[in-house]
Amino acid sequence: MSPSAILHLPSSRSVHLDLDGAWPAGALGLPAVDLRAWGPRLRFCALDREVEGFHAEVAPQVAEADFLLYGSGDFHHLSALWLRRHAETGPVTLVSFDNHPDWDVRPPKWCCGSWINRALDLPGVERAAVWGCGNFECWGWHRLTGNRRDVRSGRLSVHAWADGRPDADRVKPIAITREDWREKFARFARSLAGQRIYVTIDLDSLGAEDAATNWENGRFTPEDVAWALGELRASAPIIAGDLCGAWSPPGYARWRQCFAANMDHPAIPAPGPAARAANGRTLDWLWPILTGLGPEQKKHRPQALPDLRTVN
Repeated sequence: MSPSAILHLPSSRSVHLDLDGAWPAGALGLPAVDLRAWGPRLRFCALDREVEGFHAEVAPQVAEADFLLYGSGDFHHLSALWLRRHAETGPVTLVSFDNHPDWDVRPPKWCCGSWINRALDLPGVERAAVWGCGNFECWGWHRLTGNRRDVRSGRLSVHAWADGRPDADRVKPIAITREDWREKFARFARSLAGQRIYVTIDLDSLGAEDAATNWENGRFTPEDVAWALGELRASAPIIAGDLCGAWSPPGYARWRQCFAANMDHPAIPAPGPAARAANGRTLDWLWPILTGLGPEQKKHRPQALPDLRTVN
């Protein structure tokens, strides 16, 4: 299907954008747009003209949708596009659940590792916060490539797991641990009172037992994210959001794009069917909570969703 052959969808508040086959047809019963012809051109990083051409073509098709489901975390930079419409209608705060800060200031401009900066480029985005980072980018000299300017100004905050790190790291402002992160998040959520919130969830923020992704897994559980969404809704409306991060086989349109992606990605074997099935169970549980179409908090997994830690 060519990019110009996108079909108009019936009005829906939630839409599945299929860029890479990460989710099966009919996921959640959502109306879907087949964008797989665009996928290789946008994966991991993309040319500015490609991104703008994609947005110009797709935006009218999803103008009624506030919540978008799409593919691998390799496409997370597209969240900055989904955010545009909402930032144009008033001030908005971005809350991201991600195992990576996605704050790199180095080229390319449009990349899944730097998209937070594209979001902060939008005049209507007042601040952004990333919760659940567990990889090396948040510590030591690696922070030198991050967006420290917006961190200093208070427009960007990154909250990284410090469990097992030296005591000097555990007392830094960015540090969260399993023991204290909920207290810190609850305080953060209260600070958003009266604001409009956009939430993006990358499944790599979850442990490997709960999500199969193209990147390193984080430390959140679905219960953690469900609880956090409830804390946010208790303070302010979640006006829109998206969810990405399910594993899909990589494919690229340009050799430089392929080279950069292969250099940056961890060596993770393709997950088996049982691991990929965990994505569907996690999605079935979290999507209604993100969109506000189901209970805002769940203290226990529903009986239809067995403990994913038992899945081999």
